Amino acid sequence: MKIRVIDFETTGVPEDQVKGVCEIGWTDLSDDWRMNGPHAMFVNPGHPIPAVTRAIHHICDADVANAVSPDVAFRHLMAGMEPGDAFAAHNAKFERAFFGGGAFPWICTLQCARHLFPEAPGHSNQVLRYHLDIDSDGMDFDAAMPPHRAGPDTLVTAYILHRLIFASSVQRLIELTSEPVVLRNVTFGKHRGAKWAALPHDYLQWVAFKSDLGPDEKHTARHILGAN
Repeated sequence: MKIRVIDFETTGVPEDQVKGVCEIGWTDLSDDWRMNGPHAMFVNPGHPIPAVTRAIHHICDADVANAVSPDVAFRHLMAGMEPGDAFAAHNAKFERAFFGGGAFPWICTLQCARHLFPEAPGHSNQVLRYHLDIDSDGMDFDAAMPPHRAGPDTLVTAYILHRLIFASSVQRLIELTSEPVVLRNVTFGKHRGAKWAALPHDYLQWVAFKSDLGPDEKHTARHILGAN
């Protein structure tokens, strides 16, 4: 089997009315731990690239003017995928808003890292790269640069995935991708920086049953309330 790690650079986020993919990247991780990648190609999103997203990835309209359409690019991502294979991405929810991946299962390395490496100071792929010292695993430094480009980011994510598999298993990572996380530290609001376990009971009640916060926050509050 293989896991195809993918990453997209886009012209907007899924919530935007106008958004599209302007670059795809992929790196394959085989079951004998070989890396095939990174690979990347520009994609013509069919509309201009806004300055706010260009400032992140530095891809301009001239770069994508003669590039393939999104449909052609997505067919490249499906090429060579076989039964038993899987897709992976760091924050897979983002990539899946643009590309469904057919019937293949997904691994979200961001969500899995939150489960398995809760002590990390952050869970972006670049923070995990240095926290886990994955450069020492033999990753090609030049091929992993620059950040915020689709090809290099898939290489970094593939090495993070490698560590995650050693800490767990492929099947368990697929399961963890859809399971909420018990968070350690609050990252928002008036309690930012505090430990979830130390929050006032009434605040946990609000988070768990009345707030519009995300599933991880609600799950964490309910977990702590149940433990108490």
